[in-house]
Amino acid sequence: MARSRQRSTDRAPEAGPTLPVALSAALVPLLGPDVDALEHALTRPAPVSIRTNPFKGFAPTVRRVPWCSNGHYLEQRPAFTFDPLLHAGAYYVQEASSMLLEPFLRASGLLHRDLLALDLCAAPGGKSTQLRSLITPGSLLVSNEVDRKRALVLQENCWKWGVPNTMIARSSVEDFRHLPAYFDLIVLDAPCSGAGMFRKDPFARQQWSEALVQQCATTQRGIVEAAWTALAPGGVLIYSTCTWDPAENEAQLLPLVTAGAEQMDPKLDPAWGVQRTEHLGLIAHRCYPHRVEGEGFCMAMLRKPGELSARTPSPLLNGGIPVPHGITSGTEQYVTTLDGERYTVDAAWRLICGELQHRLHLLSPGTPVQGMKGGKPYPHAALATSSLLDRSVFPALSLSEEQAIAYLRGGVLPAQGAQGPALVTYRDLGLGWVHGAGNRWNNRWPDAWRIRAQQPLAPRVSWSEHSTAS
Repeated sequence: MARSRQRSTDRAPEAGPTLPVALSAALVPLLGPDVDALEHALTRPAPVSIRTNPFKGFAPTVRRVPWCSNGHYLEQRPAFTFDPLLHAGAYYVQEASSMLLEPFLRASGLLHRDLLALDLCAAPGGKSTQLRSLITPGSLLVSNEVDRKRALVLQENCWKWGVPNTMIARSSVEDFRHLPAYFDLIVLDAPCSGAGMFRKDPFARQQWSEALVQQCATTQRGIVEAAWTALAPGGVLIYSTCTWDPAENEAQLLPLVTAGAEQMDPKLDPAWGVQRTEHLGLIAHRCYPHRVEGEGFCMAMLRKPGELSARTPSPLLNGGIPVPHGITSGTEQYVTTLDGERYTVDAAWRLICGELQHRLHLLSPGTPVQGMKGGKPYPHAALATSSLLDRSVFPALSLSEEQAIAYLRGGVLPAQGAQGPALVTYRDLGLGWVHGAGNRWNNRWPDAWRIRAQQPLAPRVSWSEHSTAS
């Protein structure tokens, strides 16, 4: 089963064939003679886009994605792996059509309040990092991915994004059936047959079949039912896939609308080229590569009948686990532990956090801020890129681009009389940690995150110190 979200690579995709006959036939009711234009667009190079982190101040002078306030197009696909800003969480490499989540969220009517939000099928983190950037800082986001390897990638990306009140779960969708009427907002970017990714993902083209569509539709049905159960009355479900087939889109939401769900229409700007459709009586918005500068995508939004209840914050704490050294926040923090590490969320979510730890398989019950080694505490890797970090507490080492790349490879940094932890920075953004050992700074960048490639296979990013375009 294809996924609409792939981990970023520096390798350019292969040119793809035209659409399968069965898929062309399924698209005729939606596109008519435009199917030929779509087929032609799929033979052209895929656009390259990034979404910047609004909390980290990085703003490249490149062309904007019209439907996303922090989306940007690049002229070519660079060697992202060799840009320290990517590792510092300054931006996320994301397909532009997927950024359509922003106008849907703004049309939901929920962004003015603190929410309990769920990204149900979240890896590798594009929707979660965008969602976390748009909901209020006081909201709590649960990002879930059942597959262990993909969940670790999701966790890495959310940690580097650095926004607090984010929990990472690795639970089956069935676990969420045991949290009825729980979440105010659920984003469900469902696993699908992947037709919209033909241009950039050769495997999606190879595996597509009518049988796969039906298999995906069956899987999606169970996920949608679980999500709807977990959604609170008055809450909003945003459903999306990277395919156009109504069997994987409208047909999945039709039972909910038949049972009384309210359709919501974000009223997108027609100049964007996103096609509004009313198929099977349901409103959806589709991105086609011959009409938008992006890949194939479909998104729809429903509100659950009822009124969304106001949440009562947890009472202020009296005692509990003390907040670790080096943390700063405008709100009281609740500290919890998992596998010997300490995590924080806003204290207002203390009771919810406890319940979720009991109900779900959590990898991160908040922002990890402190670990233990040899019986001594040390700052967690995620704290280096988090807005919770009090940078006045730790000495900082500002690195050049080449020094930062050497650090990201796991290299040791020279020092004189170095002691204790120090923060590694690049362009004034927290990147990671080192620990002093006299004449050297020992590297504390996680092994799993290290750069393994020997040299860039593509040009450096345009804002690199070594880019010919800079």
